[in-house]
Amino acid sequence: MKTRIDFMLRLALVLMVVATTLTIAQQSPTRDAAPPHRLQGPCDIYAAAGDPCVAAHSTTRALYATYKGPLYRVLRQSDGKTLDISVVQAAASPVPDPGGYADAAAQDKFCAGTYCWISIIYDQSPKHNDLTQAPRGGFGGPALGGFNNLPIADMAPITIMGHKVYGVFIEPGMGLRQNDVKGTAVDDQAEGQYWVVNGKHFNAGCCFDYGNAEIDSRDDDNGTMETL
Repeated sequence: MKTRIDFMLRLALVLMVVATTLTIAQQSPTRDAAPPHRLQGPCDIYAAAGDPCVAAHSTTRALYATYKGPLYRVLRQSDGKTLDISVVQAAASPVPDPGGYADAAAQDKFCAGTYCWISIIYDQSPKHNDLTQAPRGGFGGPALGGFNNLPIADMAPITIMGHKVYGVFIEPGMGLRQNDVKGTAVDDQAEGQYWVVNGKHFNAGCCFDYGNAEIDSRDDDNGTMETL
């Protein structure tokens, strides 16, 4: 079984203090203040080096400073409805917040009283190599039709920039995949990969991967998959 999963404030304050102006500044509203800018994301750094991302998956945060779209989709068990979880947008008040992290509060509200699965992890890159439920491969998965199971959406809570978000918790038989890929390396073309993963969650089996794999969901022998 080959799976693809991806697991990721600066506050600048300058005071020019004169007794009367400090008091006025403390009492002045922040309605005219601009929201803080997000820092560069990993894909901004890759792009600046001439190697733009062709797949950028995260359920926790934006991987570009300017990304404002959905990070992932949850599927609700009780009624089969879905909700896209997007990034929190930058705000100037009540506390300056650059945003860019996942709106976990929207997931908690949508999934309250039941549970949800992660059904799509969106590719933030222009290639749109979204990850969806992995289809049957060389070995049949436990879900209907031999598909892999979907990960439960709230199994990996973490904190990023002081805010709760959810990573992806993978158990045996779970997997997300995209076989109709666009722009990824083939054969011996150069590529770079990275992920952030919990090193305490593992077993003795194979395989738990993120990266560039076969496009037929099968093990096509040595040298046909490059993953982490």
